[in-house]
Amino acid sequence: QVQLVESGGGLVQPGGSLRLSCAASVSIFNTNVMGWYRQAPGKRREMVAVISSSGSTNYADSVKGRFTISRDNARNTVYLQMNSLKSEDTAVYSCHGDRMWNGARYELDLWGQGTQVTVSS
Repeated sequence: QVQLVESGGGLVQPGGSLRLSCAASVSIFNTNVMGWYRQAPGKRREMVAVISSSGSTNYADSVKGRFTISRDNARNTVYLQMNSLKSEDTAVYSCHGDRMWNGARYELDLWGQGTQVTVSS
């Protein structure tokens, strides 16, 4: 069974930076789209940033210019660099992969367990 494991969350002051990592237990080479989503208390989950296999990216308007998503296929890892963090960025951040080859078949709609990001002074 494919697993996605996030790390890098924590408590940071407004204006600070964090780098989230999402490590997959299998190759992400054949994964079309990987992304980061977040859910704040009492709110719906929202897309933060996604990256395709070709490297094209898309960001939520609220994070454009502050967050950068990248993927390292050799390390089976997707990153989210978050700069100029604001209190409204506080949420649980989860990694997603649309499909991942487990050696026998594609598993679809994969999610990690999430990592908490808290922006507060």
